[in-house]
Amino acid sequence: MVLAAQARLVTRQFAARQVRAGGPQEVNTDDREIVATIRARLADRIGKDRCEVWFGATTQLAVRGEYLVVTVPNQFFQDWLRSNFRKDLEAAALAACGKPLLSEFRIAAGAEAAPIAQNAPSAPISKPTHTPTADQVSPVPANHNGHASPATKPRRLATFDTFVAGNSNCLAYKSAQMAAEQPGTYSPMLVHGPTGTGKTHLLEGTCSAFRKLHPGASTVLLSAEQFTSHFLEALHGSGMPSFRRKYRGLALLAIDDVQFFTNKRATLVELLHTIDTLSRDGRQLVFVADRSPAALKSLGPELMARLSGGMACRIEPADYATRLGIVSQQAMRLGLRVPAEVEAYIASHFTTQSHELAGALKKLKATSLAHDRPISLALAEEALLELIDHHGRVVKLADIEKAVCDVFGINSESLQSGRKARSVCYPRMLAMWLARKHTRAGLSEISTYFGRRSHSTVISAQKKIEAWMAQASSLKIANGSLSLEETIRRVEQTLRVG
Repeated sequence: MVLAAQARLVTRQFAARQVRAGGPQEVNTDDREIVATIRARLADRIGKDRCEVWFGATTQLAVRGEYLVVTVPNQFFQDWLRSNFRKDLEAAALAACGKPLLSEFRIAAGAEAAPIAQNAPSAPISKPTHTPTADQVSPVPANHNGHASPATKPRRLATFDTFVAGNSNCLAYKSAQMAAEQPGTYSPMLVHGPTGTGKTHLLEGTCSAFRKLHPGASTVLLSAEQFTSHFLEALHGSGMPSFRRKYRGLALLAIDDVQFFTNKRATLVELLHTIDTLSRDGRQLVFVADRSPAALKSLGPELMARLSGGMACRIEPADYATRLGIVSQQAMRLGLRVPAEVEAYIASHFTTQSHELAGALKKLKATSLAHDRPISLALAEEALLELIDHHGRVVKLADIEKAVCDVFGINSESLQSGRKARSVCYPRMLAMWLARKHTRAGLSEISTYFGRRSHSTVISAQKKIEAWMAQASSLKIANGSLSLEETIRRVEQTLRVG
């Protein structure tokens, strides 16, 4: 409700600016009634709060012949609405008009530079009692007297400049930039994805950019475990008032590994109050998790409701082009001159985590120095052979299929068939989920391989598996029944051994 109220206030301000600037009006008189009906149908489909946030006065609708024209304030809005709400818009238009309308997205003239849907703080951004340099911040907060703890020294953070953006992370990257540039616009923001995809790098980059853009603003970056430790310390000794002044007066609060809060009931209650206070004042919150919101239900419905009202961005494992960019950047940081064919070799063979790319380059550098040999493809093949055998093996859909069949005791024909029995359907869904996690195959490729007609079945399978993870469900395998997490571990172990 707080987010929706702030969105209404700010979108009215934006609409007023558009009118004063002579910008495009939403609809003409004849269209107003039909557009109002489309908005009502859209709110029914996606919820009133989400509709107010994304389709308030910052987003203008108009019916033009066979098109529903959606005018937005900037490129980010256009990309997000096109990717996430196109089908809802067209379904709402069909229900309102009785005929299908095609969605056409436009950026309002002169609106790109205007602040969009920003939750302006009700008070000026507070200044900290000590101000680290723009690209430094303490990984844990200062003590409750406002002074840096002697045991904790500010460390240099990663920045956006060293983050390699690509198809696998572009939404999260652009959202993080907006969080730094226009705090409160998309808050709370949740970045989630597998290990080694750059989530923490992006979190640090957000804090680093925020400090440069908002000098003197109070910022804290820490892990969920550190937040819990400081809360318990305050609860049992140092005092809650100073703890709350510290965290509830921030301009930016960034917390890594929020899945750690599971079963920490007292800490979760305190976190919820902190989120509400910061959100009410238009401050920015950024969270990072190793799993999707659906798999975080164990954190409780209250926190999930807050996260659902903000921006959730998934980071996928880096594709080849992104890995190639990471290799090039890491080589530059290490002062290496790496031939293009060597960069391509490393990017092709290390596909699981970005950390592996840096590790491969470091071993290549050490081998080159130790043997006094220039870096070449032949040297890379010799030096990295062991790493590739153990960590860099490319996982294929056939590998996923074989591992799942081995663990569940079924044959591949059953997995690719149209059978809907649980003994086949559940392993098939798990196989598609694992294919999304461990391979670079696209949705259509995965669905076709496992005998499905549409890529939507892969998305449905992914959501189902994540829901089961949140519920700690069990599955029947060849030799009995196991928890879903243990089943996944066994399949992944088979993948590594095979």
